[in-house]
Amino acid sequence: MAKAAKSGLTERLGHTFRDAKLLDLALTHSSLAFEAGTASESNERLEFVGDAVVGLIVAESLFQRFPALGEGELTRMRALLVSRKHLGEVGARLGLGEYLQLGRGEEQSGGRKKPALMANAMEAVLAAVYLDGGLNAVQKIVEREVILPKMSELERAAGEQTHFGGVVGDYKSALQELLQAGGVGSAVARYVTAEESGPDHRKHFRVELMLVEGDAAARKETLLAVGEGPTKKAAQQKAAEIAFLQLRGKTA
Repeated sequence: MAKAAKSGLTERLGHTFRDAKLLDLALTHSSLAFEAGTASESNERLEFVGDAVVGLIVAESLFQRFPALGEGELTRMRALLVSRKHLGEVGARLGLGEYLQLGRGEEQSGGRKKPALMANAMEAVLAAVYLDGGLNAVQKIVEREVILPKMSELERAAGEQTHFGGVVGDYKSALQELLQAGGVGSAVARYVTAEESGPDHRKHFRVELMLVEGDAAARKETLLAVGEGPTKKAAQQKAAEIAFLQLRGKTA
């Protein structure tokens, strides 16, 4: 990719590369490398580095910003900030898709707009900045593009001190917190896969969420919600979200 064509991205990142080849590599998807017969020359190795770098920066930032929170809350915050979903959104906001170097097949299948590709490329680009300019250079970008857009949401959750999981999208944890806070005793949520359908590449799951109360001698189970999704985890989270919002008196 020509230097002029990448200038828009470097301006958005706020980093001028001393080694332009690093940015080229970060933007090269494995589909193009495979078609060119140079499978090792793709951004996958940079993704590996980027994942570790982003995780470290996010962890330190949260540790400094939220001294009153415990490991569990900090872990859930970090999970939100480094998630595929969030990093994909960051990449889309930076217009990363227009700079990706894709193989013909990936190009034709709409690869420039795929969240997963965007997230992976975002990690690779951040790794490239780290290798080119060091920790301080990439830290500025991660703080500005990854952490700050979610900070008001995280601060609000930390201030409420309750049901934190729901704010960061972990409704399974949020539901259990809500049950405990509501004095439901030893009640726990149990997730039952009621249906699994579709071919391997397009699975669909339906999960029933049961509220289990009492001990073995007087066990009671109540159906709270039903969730559906492309994976068991997604279906469980959807069921937990529905139950959580209903118990909080909201509409799912």
